[in-house]
Amino acid sequence: MIIAIDATSGEYAPYETVKGAIKAAQEYEVDITLVGNKTMLHVLCSRYRNKLDINIIEASEVIGPHESPVKAIRNKPNSPIVVGTRLVKEKLADAFVSAGNTGAVLAAALFNLGKIKGVDRPAICSLLGITTAEPVLLIDAGANADCRPSHLVQFARLGAIYCQRIIGISTPRIGLLSNGEEETKGSQLVKETHHLLKTTNLNFIGNIEGQDIPTRKADVIVTDGFTGNIVLKTIEGMGDTFVNSLRQVGHVFSNAYRLQGRALLQDLGLAKRVDYREYGGACLLGINGTVIITHGRSQAKAIKNAIGLAQQTAAQGITQLIKEETNE
Repeated sequence: MIIAIDATSGEYAPYETVKGAIKAAQEYEVDITLVGNKTMLHVLCSRYRNKLDINIIEASEVIGPHESPVKAIRNKPNSPIVVGTRLVKEKLADAFVSAGNTGAVLAAALFNLGKIKGVDRPAICSLLGITTAEPVLLIDAGANADCRPSHLVQFARLGAIYCQRIIGISTPRIGLLSNGEEETKGSQLVKETHHLLKTTNLNFIGNIEGQDIPTRKADVIVTDGFTGNIVLKTIEGMGDTFVNSLRQVGHVFSNAYRLQGRALLQDLGLAKRVDYREYGGACLLGINGTVIITHGRSQAKAIKNAIGLAQQTAAQGITQLIKEETNE
């Protein structure tokens, strides 16, 4: 399996990106294609190229985090985001991973790969590892700020397929994010979506509230991309604050106590559950190919795990499963 990596985008690229890619190649035994500044990437990979199957493709242009997505992909066709999605289209890579401009990744995926027939809006499906059991899926986590009820129903179907294959839950519970459990609660979008979801063959358990997310009341949480992105970033922010607070407390105690506290924390698994780096990225579902969007602050660990998620997503044939589901 060949995974293409955007080696230019992100706050810590290319050094941390290359480091994560090398670790992924060693751990997952995948072939890596790094897309970016060829000269620099050759230098960073020189020690490993004879031992690992690492290919490098030149992409000299860079799409910044604040650029207009559509303008950027049109004006910078030789950027890693455009080149990487094109590699998937041309079957030269099985998946593409990027820590770049989310809007640009979405636009490039739509332009180069296109939507799966029957899917109106591709959606970002994010794994939330905040429970002691399996992770919870959040969809949409930021691709679509304005949605219709029919879009959210499609998100629920996409999330259910992903949950079945990636997490292994045969009949995932679908929860609709709202400000109350009652059918009468929520915005007009939520109320109409609730009515439509009740008529599907999905395992729809009704509305769930914000406090239900950590309790794993649902396996798949469905919402619009505006709300979903706020939920995702709130959880990430709380996780960062939690970890930083523990570090500050640790300075107060002796080394012995700090080591004991760290061991206890690892035993409980708290640090991992609030760390976005553990799952690496989120999958863009509903397009003709596997694309993983990872955090702009991703360092080696997050990149490695994002590549692992890309491998798993491609190996499970998620794109083909969605095609079969939407074209029944």
